[in-house]
Amino acid sequence: MSRPAPIAVIGPTGTGKSALALDLAERLGGEIVNCDAMQQYRGMDIGTAKLPPADRRGIPHHRLDVLDVTETASVADFRDEAEREIAGIRDRGNVPILCGGSMMYVQALVDGWSIPDTDPEVRARYERRLHEIGVRALHAELAAVDPEAARSILPTDPRRTVRALEVVGITGRPFSASRPTIGEPRWGTRMLGLRCALPELDARLAARTAAMFADGLVDEVRALVGVGLLDGVTARRAIGYAQVLDEMDDSQDIDAEGLARAEERTVIGTRRYVRRQRSWFGRDHRIGWIDTDTHGRADDAPTPLETALRLLGEDTR
Repeated sequence: MSRPAPIAVIGPTGTGKSALALDLAERLGGEIVNCDAMQQYRGMDIGTAKLPPADRRGIPHHRLDVLDVTETASVADFRDEAEREIAGIRDRGNVPILCGGSMMYVQALVDGWSIPDTDPEVRARYERRLHEIGVRALHAELAAVDPEAARSILPTDPRRTVRALEVVGITGRPFSASRPTIGEPRWGTRMLGLRCALPELDARLAARTAAMFADGLVDEVRALVGVGLLDGVTARRAIGYAQVLDEMDDSQDIDAEGLARAEERTVIGTRRYVRRQRSWFGRDHRIGWIDTDTHGRADDAPTPLETALRLLGEDTR
């Protein structure tokens, strides 16, 4: 018996990936593999829009809540563990539904991207350099040794700037040289991308961020500080968490003005991230795109599930 091919549900933040992944898993007999780097962290729930267990419809989810906030998320570790999860799902005769918008995580799986694992000494060297000169100056140093990587990384993104320089330091080659050629997806993975016009998506992101703050993001950050968030390298830089931490005083208090600034900066950071996602995924000719706009949508327009099933060649009845 042939083993089921995975389906990847990818695209920018806020386009409805989780809902479509659940619908497909229900319809086709699937299990969901998380491809969102920050949803791997235990306790980072509100700020990552992680689906609560009660909303998962009884469908198995993998690669959620597998890291403490003190641990560093690694694409190489994720790829190795997710490959094992995918093999197990296929062995059970179920369809792996890869769901998420972390760009390198997705490509590490579908293209077997072999990225060097982290080297604590090399990383620490660039972390110190970041602290000494700031992210923009460090980004300029990256541009000097790897212009292509620098063009794909915002000059305000410390985590990816440090990581690119770390890879250069480990391998002696540009970080961009490790990027795989887009070819036939591994395991015959069928790739679906969700997209939404920017004006509507920006409004969704603003509403989503407001809901996160209203639902207790600041209290979540305080709780995570108590279990070591400030000692972590990756988790503390997640969008939303970093902005709240920047506005907190030494006793983890935040005033009304600081709260408003944190929310505004979270919206801005999310919008910037979405534009990188759109650019990254937009280059991949293998993706079948599904529009999730609601403004101006005809009443008889197909649902995202119906469009997905059609793209997959499945019965839409």
